[in-house]
Amino acid sequence: MSEAAARTYLITGGSGFVGSHLTDALLARGDSVLVLDNLSTGRFENLPSHPRLRFVHGSVLDELVVDELVNQCDVVVHLAAAVGVRLIVEQPLRCLTTNIRGSEIVIEAAHRYRKKTLIASTSEIYGKNCSGPLREDADRVLGSPAIARWSYSTAKAVDEILANAYHRERGLPTVVVRLFNTVGPRQSAAYGMVIPRLVRQAINGEPLTVFGDGSQTRCFAHVADVVEALLLLLDSDAAVGRTFNIGSAQEVSILDLARLVVEHTGSSSEIELVPYAEAYRRGFEDMRRRVPDTTRIRELTGWTPRRTLDEILTEVVKEAREELAATLR
Repeated sequence: MSEAAARTYLITGGSGFVGSHLTDALLARGDSVLVLDNLSTGRFENLPSHPRLRFVHGSVLDELVVDELVNQCDVVVHLAAAVGVRLIVEQPLRCLTTNIRGSEIVIEAAHRYRKKTLIASTSEIYGKNCSGPLREDADRVLGSPAIARWSYSTAKAVDEILANAYHRERGLPTVVVRLFNTVGPRQSAAYGMVIPRLVRQAINGEPLTVFGDGSQTRCFAHVADVVEALLLLLDSDAAVGRTFNIGSAQEVSILDLARLVVEHTGSSSEIELVPYAEAYRRGFEDMRRRVPDTTRIRELTGWTPRRTLDEILTEVVKEAREELAATLR
């Protein structure tokens, strides 16, 4: 990117998993980045030391800070959210507050200063809809509001509705992306993310815990592929006002995933099936299948994920071993 075309991007949640990789990519192509993060799930160590990077320790719930930073940037990328199945189930109120009010504050500021805004949503939007591959206009199928699992899906739906309403009614240039199980380096196992959790269990010689009967299937996309998709959409005027699935179509059951992890780590660990009621709490609901249809983004930008699940696991295992070795020094 030429210096004349370089922009300043505000990334909320920019020291987190996806945010830090997006920061790296933007800096590498010549852009400047403002990162706003309260470090509740992100890590400052994820960010490089760079003259075109400024980190602000703060919250998207702080209206004055958000207003100041949005005023200073050219484009807003709103990634900050309470994420992870365990956190969602155990702290639904925190999820609702952060994800709804935080997005409202960010979008309002973006509208004040007329800044293009990308809103990160989630495959959780589709709820229990197990048909597939799921298109962006597929129906949402949710369980009872009394089930904490669906608070996150509901909150992110509100985010999408806000973004779309500001675009249609007030002309704000917005793009919504729904991420399907993004994985790779820097992803924490602390919030229920399945691949880093299984890999660390295998390396530590612990039983690999698979919830339910393990027949539920998911698709995993490498964070580098996801960041490439985000950049393509950020650079596309034709993406404005639209919603895009981003993910891989390589489907695997969680039980088979655990077997692959054992194979990649050479672990002697057993695989242990854990009932959902023991893993979370009674009444927990899960999806049997979740596969994205990515035709829309492919037709607009040509994007398709390039890295396979085997490549992803090789990289995650390598990182986990390096982290373990560092703790033993």
